[in-house]
Amino acid sequence: MNGKHSAFGSTENSGAAMLLLAARLEQRGYGVRVFSYSGRRAYDANVEALARFAREPAAFVGHSLGGVLVLDMLNRHAELEPSSVVLLGAPVRGCLAGRRFGAAQPGRWMMGASRQVWEERPARWARGAPLGVVAGTLPMGLGRAFGSLPGLNDGVVRVEETTVDGMTERALVPRGHSMLVVSTRVSGLVERFLASGRFA
Repeated sequence: MNGKHSAFGSTENSGAAMLLLAARLEQRGYGVRVFSYSGRRAYDANVEALARFAREPAAFVGHSLGGVLVLDMLNRHAELEPSSVVLLGAPVRGCLAGRRFGAAQPGRWMMGASRQVWEERPARWARGAPLGVVAGTLPMGLGRAFGSLPGLNDGVVRVEETTVDGMTERALVPRGHSMLVVSTRVSGLVERFLASGRFA
């Protein structure tokens, strides 16, 4: 990859959701590769596919379930050496809205074999690289269609569900879940964290 740094983006299906963020990072001199996956595929298969995709030292950026994949993949594969990691609206501790959605038949079908990811679980980071978390606080998202969400949330993921024990820093932004990946404010936070290991 060309550029002063390399970054991997992780997103579901076609990868289109990450393209704007990728373009902004490329304008700043980053070489970016976007990993696409299917949420209906077995979760562990997605984790291992990402590990095969990311075979060189780089920074990692993941949105939503893509961020959960990034965290789990790096925790399982100590041989991979991230320079830094940023998770955007990633429900690493499970997702109440996801569990509610999965209780309905259409939700069970859409989630496929990844349903277990939405159950409550711990999230830890013990690697040397800095890990930053961006969480939205504007409750605009499909998760609210299945009932109100307690506490600060982005309409799909609650802020507390983004907590990673051992994370370096977390930034709260007034954005809805889907807007996190296209927001200029969030892309600025990502760029600063990749460059310095801090959001400030």
